[in-house]
Amino acid sequence: MTKLTRSVFLAAATTFLSLSPMQAQAQGRDAKYEVTITNLTRGQRFTPFLLVTHRPDVRLFRLGQRAGMELRALAEEGDLMPFMNLLRTTQGVGSVVATPAPPPLDRLLEPGKTVKVMIDAPGGARYLSLAAMLIPTNDAFLALDTVRLPRGTEEAMHYAMAYDAGTERNDESCASIPGPAYPECGGRDGGGARAEGGEGFVYIHSGIHGVGNFAPAMRGWLNPVALVHVVRIDH
Repeated sequence: MTKLTRSVFLAAATTFLSLSPMQAQAQGRDAKYEVTITNLTRGQRFTPFLLVTHRPDVRLFRLGQRAGMELRALAEEGDLMPFMNLLRTTQGVGSVVATPAPPPLDRLLEPGKTVKVMIDAPGGARYLSLAAMLIPTNDAFLALDTVRLPRGTEEAMHYAMAYDAGTERNDESCASIPGPAYPECGGRDGGGARAEGGEGFVYIHSGIHGVGNFAPAMRGWLNPVALVHVVRIDH
């Protein structure tokens, strides 16, 4: 695992938008949505978000199954590029968007803060999925998985859960958790070591347990971890 400062902070420093073949064929029939995401945790930051509009057969992950390399990169490092590259060539995908990455560090979504994202839904891409890493964690990510986009003047509110990618053991250690300047790590950035012995499948995360450097009283959470508000803006 590389440091977050080497992956998220440098590899994805701008907002990305990709057009799939499906979107190119559906020009002029796009719907546009504003997605507002609020961090509901007390002590977890969220890395930049991956958002995708798609048909219902496209999935970012499946509970109880092994995480792909793209999800692993997102959940361990906050690196969105492998997933974005995959989705750009996936049938049934409409638009793929990523929120801007640090620096500056205020582009990480702090507890209680909100970020707004615009995304198109062309043709039959009437479902939304999104994901981001929680830091400081080994391999926790929050996600909405294949939720129906609202129609007409309707609005939709969703609560996003935190999941464990199952690709790393949750040692909760400064040595293996990426991220910037943790007080628990003496004010230094997190490390890049891999915590071997992951569970091997995606499951609902149970939070921070205090087995390493990070205390549950500050860094722990109960699901859900984010509120997502979706509204169509092109009436």
